[in-house]
Amino acid sequence: MTWAREDLAIVDESWVKSRRTRTWIVSPAAPGSSRLLWDRSSEDRYADPGSLLIAPGPLGRPTLQLSSNAKTAYLAGLGASPEGDRPFLDELDLATGKTTRLWRSAAPNYEEVVAFLNPARGEVLTRKESIEQPPNYFLLNLKARIAPIQLTRIPDPAPEFAGVTKQLLTYTRGDGVRLSATLYLPPGYTQTQGRLPFFFWAYPREFKSAAAAAQVIGSPYRFTRPSGPSHLFMVLQGYGVLDGPTMPIVGEGDKEPNDRYVEQLVASAQAAVDKVVSMGIADASRIGIGGHSYGAFMTANLLAHSDLFRAGVARSGAYNRTLTPFGFQAEERTYWDAPEVYARMSPFTYASRIKEPILLIHGSADDNSGTFPIQSERLYAAIKGNGGKTRLVMLPAEAHGYRARQSIGHTLSETIAWLDKYVRGAAKELTP
Repeated sequence: MTWAREDLAIVDESWVKSRRTRTWIVSPAAPGSSRLLWDRSSEDRYADPGSLLIAPGPLGRPTLQLSSNAKTAYLAGLGASPEGDRPFLDELDLATGKTTRLWRSAAPNYEEVVAFLNPARGEVLTRKESIEQPPNYFLLNLKARIAPIQLTRIPDPAPEFAGVTKQLLTYTRGDGVRLSATLYLPPGYTQTQGRLPFFFWAYPREFKSAAAAAQVIGSPYRFTRPSGPSHLFMVLQGYGVLDGPTMPIVGEGDKEPNDRYVEQLVASAQAAVDKVVSMGIADASRIGIGGHSYGAFMTANLLAHSDLFRAGVARSGAYNRTLTPFGFQAEERTYWDAPEVYARMSPFTYASRIKEPILLIHGSADDNSGTFPIQSERLYAAIKGNGGKTRLVMLPAEAHGYRARQSIGHTLSETIAWLDKYVRGAAKELTP
């Protein structure tokens, strides 16, 4: 619930199983006066009306930001579209529910609303960036025809990445579902230099609609600089990086997405591999796969059920679903409701099939209930016991995400060494 005043509040409700979300305009002072504002799919990014802006209210508590006449509120959203995200600012008529577009980000910049400072004067605080320009804050006036005022001049935090090229890709899975990803290539790279070793980094998501799963995620105009143990550091090591290739797991109607998890996961990975190989930039025999948490789970499954990748890097994952028996991610069924699904989705079940080298990294103090350190310890033992190639790195005192400088440096060092040995050098190893 978001309050505006004693006779006006906004209430949101959602139902995970059906992926529906509803928004109501209510008058707490008049029970029974609720009006439905939106009833939509929470998966549909293209139709997302945005988030209502809030402002400090009485005693500093956040309240709904209203116009001076209290008849309208304001919405800011990502503006997802087939061309990528284009953030916007809308005005919402509380009486009719109709919206009016006040502003929208335009290429070649990515600009988003931070706050509507003064609706009466049209003053908006925005955060603007582009592929070459780092994010900075601007004062934008929607009513006066004056140039935006730049408020900050934050420099490029990692100029070494200035020459990295970036591209938003779209392609199609075998079953017709449209997919997307962001491609990064090393500074100065041209196709005349030959095909690159590649590293994919992904995270699967469940959907109830193939149409929603096909929507483009991301923007071609974001300023990208890595931080922490980011996989993007591999670009400076001479790798092509495919960041966030969408891995939708779709279950329409009465079907549950995870009933065909493995098949759809492999199909999505195959489509991503085919895309970069067909572009003439990737060597199909030198592609690695990695991910964190559910992405680590994905990594182990892809190595167990396909031969698309030469090696994997799995960080802080869960690999035995019997250890998360009361559901995980968007899976609401318990282990006892669907034991075959839990077994099929667990790469631990297929540890004997993981023959490609896999690097397992885990924080020894992981506080995520689904990814206790024992998950990596047991998968490591299972792969080793079946003759596979694996390495287990436990980071002292780290939780689900890694924060210490030593841990971040260690993670990057292990990742680079692993991929250099088993991905960059894979073509040589495969030569008789």
